[in-house]
Amino acid sequence: MHARFIAVTLASLSLASQALAWGCFGQDCNQAANQIAFSAPQAESHSGKTKASAWEPTPGQGWQWASCGTGDEVVDIDSIVVSPDPPVPGQNLTVRAKGTVKDEVSDGTFADVVVKLGLIRLLARRFDVCEQAREANAEIQCPISAGDYELEQTVALPREIPPGKFNVHVTGQNQDGSNLLCLDLSIQFGFRR
Repeated sequence: MHARFIAVTLASLSLASQALAWGCFGQDCNQAANQIAFSAPQAESHSGKTKASAWEPTPGQGWQWASCGTGDEVVDIDSIVVSPDPPVPGQNLTVRAKGTVKDEVSDGTFADVVVKLGLIRLLARRFDVCEQAREANAEIQCPISAGDYELEQTVALPREIPPGKFNVHVTGQNQDGSNLLCLDLSIQFGFRR
């Protein structure tokens, strides 16, 4: 369940980076974002060394997350680990998440995702959580029972992600109107190698 939310978030990041790189905005980007987020091309191998720059994130510090909720949310995230860290544009990113779902999640549940590059808002989008899980043929499908979950999801990051720090804010509501989750992510991308 939690990896699914992270995958949705990364799909938003993919969509935002495509919008920034290609000037793609609106409904035309939806299909591209899903293709980018849920396909898995072979990771490229890079040989040779490059100089580090101010844009190069420190290994193990390219990804940060924090719960911004009050503790009464339906989804309580314990941990999120990404590999590689820092994420690399044009390569696969594997997200492993652990947490607890406190109440059933079913149709009518949505997540709101806002992606910013620095202070510039790139994307604000609402996702139907159950519909996204069905379309991606996710491991867990709605209705999702209360319980502890540990999931893994691999997404392909587009090569066009520009260097910089992306900030992602995720909130949502469960089908009964209760708060689904509140999550802040910070993802630092360096220059492509």
